[in-house]
Amino acid sequence: MPVISRFYGITIKMYIRQKEHNPPHIHAIYGDCVGMFSIEDGEMFEGDLSSKEQKMVRHFISCHKDELLNMWENQQFRLLSYDDK
Repeated sequence: MPVISRFYGITIKMYIRQKEHNPPHIHAIYGDCVGMFSIEDGEMFEGDLSSKEQKMVRHFISCHKDELLNMWENQQFRLLSYDDK
């Protein structure tokens, strides 16, 4: 599972599509906690991340939505930065 980003102890990953399923989503890992987030609306639909980490992941998705959807479709992964503004 390629790493897409790392920020504030959170690692963002995306499965290689052949092994994955819709809807387009990312996996966020923070310590022993994980969350699966929809790229379309930024909502966590599975997992146990705290609200603080969920907020940062939703912000990350909102800043990179088009790039994340492109990666999901094309399977050309690259590192993305976190902009905390």
